[in-house]
Amino acid sequence: MSTDPQNLALTEHHGVYPAIDPASTLKGSAAGKVLFITGASRGIGRATALAFAEAGAKAVYLTARSPAELEATRDLVRQANPQTQCAFSLCDVTRAEQVEAAVADCVQTFGAIDVADANAGYLAQWTKIGESDPANWWHTWEVNVRGAYHVIRFCLPHLIASARKWAAQGSSGGHLILLSSIGAQRLAPTASDYQTSKHAINRLCEFVQVDHGQDGIKCFAIHPGGVATELGRNMPKDRHVYLTDSPDLAAGFIVWLAAGKADWAAGRYLSANWDVQELTAQKDEILRNDLLVNRLRTQV
Repeated sequence: MSTDPQNLALTEHHGVYPAIDPASTLKGSAAGKVLFITGASRGIGRATALAFAEAGAKAVYLTARSPAELEATRDLVRQANPQTQCAFSLCDVTRAEQVEAAVADCVQTFGAIDVADANAGYLAQWTKIGESDPANWWHTWEVNVRGAYHVIRFCLPHLIASARKWAAQGSSGGHLILLSSIGAQRLAPTASDYQTSKHAINRLCEFVQVDHGQDGIKCFAIHPGGVATELGRNMPKDRHVYLTDSPDLAAGFIVWLAAGKADWAAGRYLSANWDVQELTAQKDEILRNDLLVNRLRTQV
């Protein structure tokens, strides 16, 4: 594995803390907003849906491939905040027509999309490239990159409308969250499919900002922390020691981003583990040196 952590030297958190708590500090920050989220049936996706409900979202639209687990998430959203509307549809993010239909249904049902969270992902058992199954290797890219692209492509018109609407009210909208990973910055043997796909997500985030920043879009590629999800446990067992973070950490961090707290960092890779107050304190240095983006390292 690369010995360069490519990480900011900030205080690390492993669960919700006051600055990103949707039930206290951020309560009401999502009022009037509609969240569209893929991969919402369990883990980080489910936690994010609940966090937006706690933060007072108008509505949460869930997508995944498991109807029973989507129903369970919907019920939990309603328990978290009976005032937050919730609906869902079955959706395979690798199928453009299914994502397009889910987005259309969300807008028809709730009138808008203010926050889009491309949370669906795939992580297979790691293996050396020369021993990998070609179909499975490429499926990782299909879900992680093509799936994120589909969410971006079909949500963007509605996110642009959201950005304009909220800007006219002196607030912030049009937030797009792409699930990346700290693995995007690493070179771990046997992780070629997963880590290259997440590296591509970071660059895709930059392109969204280059193409649509002028439209008011705020796109972020985030590391959600090391969470012991079903996907996470597909990593080699010696990596499981790093799966110490609560899914609520990423959920609170995403609510914080959607509240407009880090619009200045749009187009960049951010980690949910980073203390947000310390991150904000480094704003000038990050912007001056164009940090937290994918660049070729050279020596002058």
